[in-house]
Amino acid sequence: AVSSTTVPPVESGALARLVSSRVRDVPDFPRPGVAFKDLTPLFGDPAALRAVVDAVVDHHGRGAFDVVAGVEARGFLLAAAIAYAAGTGLVPIRKEGKLPGRTLAASYTLEYGQAVVEVHEDAFGPGRTRVLLVDDVLATGGTIVAAADLVARAGGTVTGISVVLELSLLAGRKSVGHDVHALLTV
Repeated sequence: AVSSTTVPPVESGALARLVSSRVRDVPDFPRPGVAFKDLTPLFGDPAALRAVVDAVVDHHGRGAFDVVAGVEARGFLLAAAIAYAAGTGLVPIRKEGKLPGRTLAASYTLEYGQAVVEVHEDAFGPGRTRVLLVDDVLATGGTIVAAADLVARAGGTVTGISVVLELSLLAGRKSVGHDVHALLTV
């Protein structure tokens, strides 16, 4: 493992600028009128990705959560890296029909449609109840609200929520019902 001293810590203003510089706007995706926030340039930059992961782990604190739940699909990338850095496990929250075995489902409204996410019904239990919920972008809040509902219904407790980017214009934070840690709010 590479120590966090390999990349110096980034103060929050500098981190927000770094994240902002690695987010690409894709107009009219996935449908006309939607400006998609593409974080793949951030994921492809090792120093930026490490700074994001370290900032999330530092914010919540190692030992403050037992497991990281990542929301499909870009939330998986972040959750896996955060779980590794924090020494915890990972629980995927996936789109409907993608998980084998018995699942719980929650539907929600996106800014451009409807969707359903699922989690294994036995995803949380002894030693895996304190959950850090991670996604890439907080928009309307529907995805995070549905994911938090699934965590609770499967026996977990959301102890923290982190996103890389929050779109304040869509006011998703108001619907979440938990404190949200965002590295960049636009």
